[in-house]
Amino acid sequence: MSQYESEAAPAASKAWRFPSTYTVLIVITVVVWLLTWIIPAGHYQTQDGRPVAGSFQVAASPLSAHQRVKELFLAPVNGLYGIENAAGFVGPYESGSVFGAIGVFFYVLSLGAFIVTTTKTGAIDACLGHVAQRFRRRGGLLIAMVMLLIAIGGSTYGMGEETLGFYALLVPLLLGLGFDRMTAVGVILVGSVVGNMNSTVNPFMTGAASAGAGVPMGSGIGLRFIMFLALTGLAIAYVVIYARRVQRNAAHSVVGFTDEDRELAQARLQLPQPMTGRQKAVMAAFAATFAFMIFAIIPWAQVIVGPQAASWPWQLDWYFPELTALFLVMSVVTGWLGGLRGNSLFNAMLAGIADFMGAALVIVLARGITVIMHNAQITDTVLHSMESVVSGASSGLFAVIMYLIIMPLSFLVPSSSGLATLAMPVLAPIADFAGVGREIVVTAYQGSVGAIAMISPTSAIVMSGLALAKVSYPRYLMWVLPLLAMLAVATCLFLVVGAALS
Repeated sequence: MSQYESEAAPAASKAWRFPSTYTVLIVITVVVWLLTWIIPAGHYQTQDGRPVAGSFQVAASPLSAHQRVKELFLAPVNGLYGIENAAGFVGPYESGSVFGAIGVFFYVLSLGAFIVTTTKTGAIDACLGHVAQRFRRRGGLLIAMVMLLIAIGGSTYGMGEETLGFYALLVPLLLGLGFDRMTAVGVILVGSVVGNMNSTVNPFMTGAASAGAGVPMGSGIGLRFIMFLALTGLAIAYVVIYARRVQRNAAHSVVGFTDEDRELAQARLQLPQPMTGRQKAVMAAFAATFAFMIFAIIPWAQVIVGPQAASWPWQLDWYFPELTALFLVMSVVTGWLGGLRGNSLFNAMLAGIADFMGAALVIVLARGITVIMHNAQITDTVLHSMESVVSGASSGLFAVIMYLIIMPLSFLVPSSSGLATLAMPVLAPIADFAGVGREIVVTAYQGSVGAIAMISPTSAIVMSGLALAKVSYPRYLMWVLPLLAMLAVATCLFLVVGAALS
């Protein structure tokens, strides 16, 4: 499960802590509902489903007082399976197209079944242990390899909290190689966040944001893949350079070494056994599933030829329904390859669905807020208020503005999928006014949310990870801020280039 779906980090004391994602979304639901009584309704003229700049007109409210109260009551239901009718109204009994997040909802649950089933076979932990065992004599290469694997997990399926178990393996190993605890934090925590920050097909980032923006999940994947390579490389270089400085001279460590560290370094945690044939088969199926998923969602003809090109015969153009089925089938396949049978297999799948239910419900609550705005017809009014901000702005400046706007929003809504479902329907159409592809807003959103998640004190993976590594938050903050600044600048440069090319 992605770190961005987690709640506030656990605290040793009973001091006030940031409200949970669910509390925040419920409060926002009520606030937005109250605003529908104040903000006037309005609408843009549309062309090919996109608002036409300068065409906004104020309109009379389409809802009575009784209907407004009902909208608040039915918000979560409409957020799950609301249907939009020909007049543009969303409700559970309408006829038309699906407006609710039911597609993303079941996709997230099926992914949970797949991830947890694969994890219960022990293959993922064994794979990382195998890498550590093979490269333990080459510390710099070991750091790069493990960090890259964790980043790939973040980019593809939102690997976050799953990394907390790696501290018990990597902290003693890295101490034994002459590195410090901050190095372990860099490998695990930074590796995970930078992968999520440059997501390619991560359902909590790319999937939810693309769905909210109304673009295919494969749209913009080329830019995101290049960013993943470049920014992950930058993060790995930062950690490796620091680690080697500490290895050469322990005085360069920002956290120092304790007697416990020296004991662990001398003991060197016993390395895991080599991967079994079953575990190798599971990892092969695991990797093949994501590789096939990427192939299935990329609109190849539209990317290579042009946006208006017809799909090639072999092009699959899969979306959430097909991907949901893929992960359910592969849950059974990986579980069977890993030796799970009968009740053990289906219990693992059910455990995965249960683990990811919280993230799925966040998406539903956020979509319910969107439905309230949509039915009250204030979404276009909010768009109109922001139209002047980007009017006349260059494509590159627009992309940077989006990156900066999303940063404070990610503090308010710490769930990446929840924020995407809530904000993308409002922010993505602004790209139409600036003449920029909506996929640029998706990419800006990912980079911005990831930047905040790397330092957020309300992130479970940050605070729990630092607790497991026994590294203080202030020291981590001082160590990571230079890297975060470099990542932010690099992200903005990529956004400028991407916006110009879009």
